[in-house]
Amino acid sequence: MPIFIPPLLAWTLGALGAAVVARVMVKEWRRVNEELHPRERMREAPARETIRALRRDPQSGVYRPE
Repeated sequence: MPIFIPPLLAWTLGALGAAVVARVMVKEWRRVNEELHPRERMREAPARETIRALRRDPQSGVYRPE
């Protein structure tokens, strides 16, 4: 004898199951990518003096380095 599950409950359980599976897949995806392509941590922030500021040219409207 088959067990009757109301359609709304079945859809809800299916959506929750899909969300759990998607979350596990994302975690695994990120773990594998981190293992394959490790990021090198920045040891020191770049000095503010080395970053060039951009200013808008009043005539052309194009941003140019200072």
